[in-house]
Amino acid sequence: MKDKALLFINGEPPASIPNPEHYGLIACTDGAFHYLKQLSFPLDRIDFISGDFDSHSGSDEDVYEDKFILTLDQDKTDFHKALEIIMEKGFQSIDVLGASGGEQDHFLGNLTVAYTFKDQLNIKFYDEFSEYYFVPKNFTLKNVKNKMISLYPFPSVENITTKGLNWPLTKGNLSITSRIGTRNFAIEDEVSIEYESGDLLFFVGINEIEYPAIY
Repeated sequence: MKDKALLFINGEPPASIPNPEHYGLIACTDGAFHYLKQLSFPLDRIDFISGDFDSHSGSDEDVYEDKFILTLDQDKTDFHKALEIIMEKGFQSIDVLGASGGEQDHFLGNLTVAYTFKDQLNIKFYDEFSEYYFVPKNFTLKNVKNKMISLYPFPSVENITTKGLNWPLTKGNLSITSRIGTRNFAIEDEVSIEYESGDLLFFVGINEIEYPAIY
């Protein structure tokens, strides 16, 4: 995993933090830097902190000021700008924590940013409920039996076929204006997805469920 980057952004602070030693680069936005201090994250392991630093204050910020990268472009979010920096540093796989929670327009904005980079970067989001990411047109995931699986078209997916789910699809279509595929669950250890066109956001729950979670 040393070829993978870890990025913290300013949403809900993560319930748990992965081992920093598994990553070749660790970064955060300036807002996330504050909750990392509170979580006693080893701040010396952070390679850079990006943002406009309108909340800059305190001795810790002064100590690590050499790691600051000032990004003032108001046409891009802090998440977008951090991804650009990480990509410039040669990393293509990025685990992102702190994308959800808080104000939901930020969460939707983060998904849109990930969509913008989906052909350039392998971005995976993690929160206390699930991990989620855009998947290619042929995709297989193992070790998921009894876990919640949600398929979210972004904004549409055509001719999608799934295997290993309680409610399978066969050459179906999904669209945010008509039919989405949320709150399904895996009945087999391996789930496979194949679709012809569009873009699909895939969610897998962190924990196993004991019964269908139908909403």
